[in-house]
Amino acid sequence: MSEFFKAELKDRFLEYALDRSDYFEIQTLYDEFLRPNYSLQYVERLVGEILEYDPNLLDVMSGNGMDIFMLASTTSTEDFLEDGGFMDMYVKEEEKWDVFLDQLSSTRKPSNQQRKLFKSPGLKKEKTLLMVLFSAIAMSFLFTVISIFKEAFLEPEYVPVDEFERKMELLQEQYFQEKKRLQSELEQALFVLDSLNR
Repeated sequence: MSEFFKAELKDRFLEYALDRSDYFEIQTLYDEFLRPNYSLQYVERLVGEILEYDPNLLDVMSGNGMDIFMLASTTSTEDFLEDGGFMDMYVKEEEKWDVFLDQLSSTRKPSNQQRKLFKSPGLKKEKTLLMVLFSAIAMSFLFTVISIFKEAFLEPEYVPVDEFERKMELLQEQYFQEKKRLQSELEQALFVLDSLNR
């Protein structure tokens, strides 16, 4: 529920209390204003907020196991409502925030003296140096990225000739050993096959 609606309900509760000349149960406020959509605890919370703001706005009696059971208006209730009540407080608070946000959002124009400071040669020199520094860092970063990319994807990996020959000899040797092993297994299998056929 919005703060605007809460402020309006609090004022209505106070007006209702002011219109009555006797004590009434908090249940009456619930039945009168919030019955189908909200709970009795919500009404108790709003009345609690009223009393927290100013305990003299309502006269409260406890009973039936509840802290706030019966309510009645006081002399302060009428004065408070004539001064605008909670709605007026809400509107003033919103206006303060609007003014504050407007002050934050409005951009100040620099004075002539500030403009002269911005155009001073010292600041121009610093600005130029900063631009040179940033561009040097950017170029360094680009060259680093390009060299990493080039090294990883474009340049082939070169192998020295003697290492290549050694690897070739190793592969040939492995090939011959595997060939001999397979031939011996084949001869054994043929021998077993011949012995089974006899």
